[in-house]
Amino acid sequence: MTKGGIMTAKKGDWVRIHSILMEAGARAPGIPDDTAKVPYELWDKGFLISDKADIGEKVKIETITGRKLTGNLFETNPSYDHNFGEFVPEIVMIDKQLKVLMGEITK
Repeated sequence: MTKGGIMTAKKGDWVRIHSILMEAGARAPGIPDDTAKVPYELWDKGFLISDKADIGEKVKIETITGRKLTGNLFETNPSYDHNFGEFVPEIVMIDKQLKVLMGEITK
């Protein structure tokens, strides 16, 4: 995956890497079956330490906290795309009711 068609990253670029830390068959005994069936993966973001690399190549990065990690270059210029889920109309009503109870607004 790339942002803006960038397939090659250069040293110092903000990138996202992926690696398999433990294959499914090597996971600890006693974990839930659905967890045991999948590998233990690492996804992280950081600054590329390597001089340059293409998507899919093994690279080294330094995270914002200074950790040095190795993985396959997955994405250049990754963004944060998490959210708090879909809109739930009931939440708006709860918010309004709470504000009325707290005296912040009137009915």
